[in-house]
Parts: sequence; C-alpha cells; structure tokens
Amino acid sequence: MTESGVERLTCLAVCAGAGGLALGLEQAGFEPVLLLDNRTVACETLRLNRPAWQTLEADLLDFDPVDHQETYDVDLLAGGLPRVKASAAVGRADDDEEIRILASTIMLMHGVRPRALLIENVPALVFRPEYEPIRAYVAAELEHLGYRHRWFVLNAMDHGVPQDRKQGVLVAFKDNAIDGFIAPAPDTEPPLTVGGALGASMAERGWQHAAAWAAQADRVAPTLVGGSWNRGGADLGPTGTKRAWARMRVNGGTVADTVPGPDFPWDLSLGVKGMAALTVEQAARLQGFPGNWSFAGRKTARYRQVGHASPPPVGRALGLAIRAALEPRHRHPHGSTIAD
Repeated sequence: MTESGVERLTCLAVCAGAGGLALGLEQAGFEPVLLLDNRTVACETLRLNRPAWQTLEADLLDFDPVDHQETYDVDLLAGGLPRVKASAAVGRADDDEEIRILASTIMLMHGVRPRALLIENVPALVFRPEYEPIRAYVAAELEHLGYRHRWFVLNAMDHGVPQDRKQGVLVAFKDNAIDGFIAPAPDTEPPLTVGGALGASMAERGWQHAAAWAAQADRVAPTLVGGSWNRGGADLGPTGTKRAWARMRVNGGTVADTVPGPDFPWDLSLGVKGMAALTVEQAARLQGFPGNWSFAGRKTARYRQVGHASPPPVGRALGLAIRAALEPRHRHPHGSTIAD
C-alpha cells in the first residue's frame, strides 16, 4: 500500500543504477518487479538497501523479457538512461552506446507492453534541434505501439532537492491516459540551500567553523557530475562546476573521506586546501537520498553512483503524477499541463 493507503502498482526499472529513480517511484506507490543494471557495484547497492527487490545484473541490450515474464504488462517501465551526447544525435550514430540503450528501452515496449513509460535524460534531448532525429524515432515507435507521449524539462531544485539539476523527461501512456497527465508543479517553498542541507553534518566531528560555513553556503548546489566510470578519481565536476563550489568555500576537486575535524583551518589563503570537501554521504544528501541509503564499493565507485543517480524526490514527484494519470480517482489537484 502507498502512503495514502491505495493499492501499489508495478514497475520495471532499467539502468537502475544506485536506485534513485526506483526509490522515488517506490515512495509514489510503484513496486518494482525487476531492476536491471549492468554494473556489479550498482546491483550490490540495490541488494544492500532492498534485498526483497529482484535485481538482475545484465546488459539492457541483451535483456529479453521472455525470460522474465513477471515484467509483462507492468504498470510502468522506467529508466534513468545514460546521457545521450549531442554529437551522437547529430550523426545519428547507430553504434553510439547511449543511443542504442535509448532505442533498446523503446523497443522493450514491444515485449513488456507497460501501461506507461518514464525515461529521464539530458534536458537538451527535449528541445534542441540536433536531437530531433532521436525524438522523431521515439515518436514513430511509440505511435506504432499505440502510445501517446510528451517531453518536458523539470529542475530537481523545484522538488525538494538542494541542487540546480535540470532533467529531460519523456512520458508515454497507452490509449488516452496521457490526457490526465499533469506534470509535477514546483514546490511553493524555496529550495533548501547547501548550508541548510549539510550544516549539521559539517559539525559532526566538532569543526568550529561549521556554522559560519553553512551560513555562507546560502544557495543550491550546482549539478553534481558523476564523471566517467573508466578514468579519473572522484570530484564534483568540470572546471566551471568547481568554481561554483569554490564560491561556497567547497573544494570541488576531491571527495572527502570524512567531514572536517575540530582543527580544520578553513583558511581561504590556502586556496582549495583551506576549503572543506564533501563526503559521498553529503553528496547523496544533495541528491535527495535519505540518510539510511547505503552505497556499495570504494569511495570513487560510491561517488560515481551518487553523481549519476536520478534524485529520489524527483522520481517520487513523477511517480505520483503518472499514477494519477493511470488512476484518475487518485488524481492530484496540483500541477501544470504540458502541451503535446
């Protein structure tokens, strides 16, 4: 049962990663019948937090629903897919992995036949001209299968996440259910700041400057970037992102093992070495994960999972909106309609 006491719906989660989208959908009343990811450490994270969930370590490109008939006719097929690159979109590169994964997710609709589809990706996929061939492909396939769809962009900071993180969203529904879909409306309260989200954790080891640091970290975080799985260590993103973190006196060039201790100087004359660095757990807080959600693996792998995740509060908001369209009697009164 959901928090409102109504019956739970079912979902299939592909490219499930650390479980951010699945967790949000769970909070909205969707029970996953299967979660699919091709990374061992991500599957370990899913099993660590939700041992009752059926987690399958496999490549989406090789997945055949015939072997997992529990996925047939689920209420929702959902995925936070790898980010499609503009260069691949321009070239319509059939051998580009991100595009092949997107295409495989759409083709999976043929076998699973869910009542609804949810895909989260880069915001540019929604409106930039160079992505038009991809949007046209998606439209043709979904129309062929009898689904109607919509694209839109939302920002995680409008849905309880202390981070400026724009996300491109595709939803599709069988028949006319899309007529009842209302996109999640922005929260009426101002977004939580970095200082508000992390001030208490910065003080956990007795850092004497924690309150002063939190007071000046008075804005939302820039977009967390997970980085490449194949190279480099953990940091908070490219040069421009690191500069944004430095303005909040955060060293974005690394990820800390622990929060600052009582003797940490917070001396700006030392440059980034005099700035606090965030831990994996603090980064997860900025993504909207609950404090009891654990991440498997070593530090860099744990941070990669956090940075690549879809924020759970966004998943919850989208899940509630999709549920309301699938079950009109539970429709929520708030929201804004997105045009076709």
